Amino acid sequence: FACKKEDKSNQFFKNSNLFSNAVYELNTVVMGNNFSPIVASRNYVYAAIASYEVIAAGYPNQFNSLVNQAKGLTKIPKPLNKEKINFEYAAILAYCRVGEAVTFPAGSMQDYVDSIKNLAKEYGMPNEIKDSSENFAKHIADAIIAWSRKDNYAQTRSAEKYNVDLNKDGRWAPTPPAYASAVEPHWAEIRTVVLDSANQFRLSAPIPFNMKDKNSAYYKQVMAAKKAVDSATEEQKWIADFWDDNPFKLHVIGHVMYGSKKFSPPGHWMGIIGIAAKKANFDFANTVYAYAQTAIVMFDAFIHCWDIKYTYNTARPETIINKYISQEWRPYLQTPPFPEYTCGHSTISSAAAESLTTIFGENFNFIDSTEIPYGIKPRSFNSFKQAAKENSLARFYGGIHFHTSCVVANDAGSKVGQFIVTKLKLKK
Repeated sequence: FACKKEDKSNQFFKNSNLFSNAVYELNTVVMGNNFSPIVASRNYVYAAIASYEVIAAGYPNQFNSLVNQAKGLTKIPKPLNKEKINFEYAAILAYCRVGEAVTFPAGSMQDYVDSIKNLAKEYGMPNEIKDSSENFAKHIADAIIAWSRKDNYAQTRSAEKYNVDLNKDGRWAPTPPAYASAVEPHWAEIRTVVLDSANQFRLSAPIPFNMKDKNSAYYKQVMAAKKAVDSATEEQKWIADFWDDNPFKLHVIGHVMYGSKKFSPPGHWMGIIGIAAKKANFDFANTVYAYAQTAIVMFDAFIHCWDIKYTYNTARPETIINKYISQEWRPYLQTPPFPEYTCGHSTISSAAAESLTTIFGENFNFIDSTEIPYGIKPRSFNSFKQAAKENSLARFYGGIHFHTSCVVANDAGSKVGQFIVTKLKLKK
């Protein structure tokens, strides 16, 4: 008779690093497919919510479901027999199933899922528990996938293209080297998770265009952007590179063009969450909670910001400087293909910082090592809010945003984050 394998799976799957690894795996799939930062936020939020709903079902005394908290989410399957479900194992599988559904190609995370299932066998998880856990994960994931399909994303795929008006001074136009079309001009039409609407925190109009008067506020901010790049120190360049997070940078050398990839802004913050959870020694359930709340905050913050961007349609510093000051001038960072006001990275970073501050504390110091794979040294921060403020400076140092836009975006993102974490009732 074969000896029955000792069941060590329950303790093994309590390891919160397993969930952070799953997030990293999805992050890699997102990066590999060149998803824009805005779409990436959608990839992360639905996967994170699926895993959170599994954990909320398993730990109802600690966490509340998002049912009737998240817009349009009215029902989630309940576990039939909690004793036969390993909720940590199920949370990873639900995360991967949704992550694969909102990305591509089909089977993009299958190898990783297979490795997780093999670990369940290796650590002796009884077949009955394994099957029940996998079945519950599937039911939760499928419910979240069905909910995600009603957020208007599919409809915006065929929406009207952005109209470039080159005759209107100060209006956004494509920028070198790719001269790409405007990204996601209809993103404000995507259903929010918590915000009342995309325009709930809409900001007033930016500084009005005026390049005729050298004493105008607009002319001064243009010259300040140019000077920031022309006189950037090595430290400032490091900061700009650290927070660049360009998911697809186009390199042009003579007649040769090639692209390089890295994690996008929300992907960068996904990495920070993993670093913080590990340092704080968070258990599995609280790690899932940290990812879910912060993913929701960033998703809604992007919708808020894109409402502003395509309401005002303002030109980038590169466009204005090339037209009125120097045709040869280029920013330090590559200008992304969407309007300037306000700064998306600053918005979602300050929103994420609000979420993480409520979870880990006001003065949580950490070393952000997420950029090491791209040859960029780690940076240290005394708090998440300090990191978010540095991010705002980074976009200015890089020459892709006016300073005012970064400051305004940082403040607006904080308000969005505060509203969401106050309104959500995730932890009991």
